[in-house]
Amino acid sequence: MKTALEYSDRFDIKKLSRFAVKGITRICNEIGPRRPGSPEELKGQELMANELKKSCDDVQIEEFKVHRKAFMGFIPFTVACAVASVFTYAFSNPIISLVLVVLGFIPLILEFLMYKQFIDPLFIAHPSHNVIAKRASAGETKKRFIIIGHSDSQYEWTLNYLLGGVGMKCVLIPAVVGLVADLIVAVIGIIFAGSKGALSAGEPHWLMLLGFIVGCVFIPFQLAFLFFQSWHKSVPGASDNLSGCYVGIAVAKAMAETDTRFENTELVVICSGSEEAGLRGAKAYVKAHEKELKEIETCVVACDTFRDLETMAVYDRDLSGTVKHHWGAKHLVQNAGKNCGYDLHFESIYIGGSDAAAFTQRGIPATGFAAMDPTPPRYYHTRLDNVENLREDAIAAGIEIMIEAACIYDKEGLPKE
Repeated sequence: MKTALEYSDRFDIKKLSRFAVKGITRICNEIGPRRPGSPEELKGQELMANELKKSCDDVQIEEFKVHRKAFMGFIPFTVACAVASVFTYAFSNPIISLVLVVLGFIPLILEFLMYKQFIDPLFIAHPSHNVIAKRASAGETKKRFIIIGHSDSQYEWTLNYLLGGVGMKCVLIPAVVGLVADLIVAVIGIIFAGSKGALSAGEPHWLMLLGFIVGCVFIPFQLAFLFFQSWHKSVPGASDNLSGCYVGIAVAKAMAETDTRFENTELVVICSGSEEAGLRGAKAYVKAHEKELKEIETCVVACDTFRDLETMAVYDRDLSGTVKHHWGAKHLVQNAGKNCGYDLHFESIYIGGSDAAAFTQRGIPATGFAAMDPTPPRYYHTRLDNVENLREDAIAAGIEIMIEAACIYDKEGLPKE
């Protein structure tokens, strides 16, 4: 038995990337879309678990509950509050208008931007699962290296499919700006008219009339927000994120095929469920395993979407910019990329999040790693995220860099500031 670093130059990256593409193709063709907490999600995970059993010592599938439609379930409520606030401001009571706007903001901020399970109990619960595969170290286990990718696929983002990333933003940004404008308009109404509607306050101040007009201008964008995503049709999810799952699976396969084990590091590969429903699988895993995760030094890398090699990056901030990842974890991946000939820069996720955030929030060193155009591209969360759209070179880069990162971590641990 040899240690990983003695064999680090013998891994056939091309063979591993072909294996990954073949596995992704099989899941997409035989199972198809895998919405969070669905039977299809589990079937895909079972196929990946069977593959992991060939290279890992212990493979488990753990169940948790997910309210899969809660994450985007705020949209109809928030839009209704926004539109109602404009007409309440005009014909009834600016104070009620202000209350409506605030109520509309609460689930948008807590559920969508901060990934809190705020309105989840209002939606039906479904069983979802995490696949957890472990490959033991050759000697005493002193560290743990986790590669996590999510196995579910998102409900289709209709606006992105129809309009593309830039067009989608041209709808979403005015919709959110309109909600902020509604808040300002309501405050102006209270200042100048108290509890009287802007159009029923006798001689309304010109600012009140202007506020009503501004509110009306944003209503079409807010109504368009209702069609942001499908509530029934899920997407293939070939790149997002079967590619990330198979990067982790390929690392374990590389170890097994060369009869290689890390000297003092346990390798863990996780195919999480329901990431697209608000990181629910990663959150469930950390909650269930927090004690063991903190018993020995642990580093987590969330691998998510290897498609656009030109924009491959390490993620510094996550969860809508509210979470800052561990300095050592992100520099570990950056250094591994440099060793493999890639200049990886740091990026931030300002809208959305990755599984890495669930670990960082609990004080476990983690970072995100992906190769996806942040525009976002038209395939993102749409039916175009299919097997035909895969890029094997991007997947190969992800596999190579993660093998290098794991080898560095086993020998040196996390970089120090």
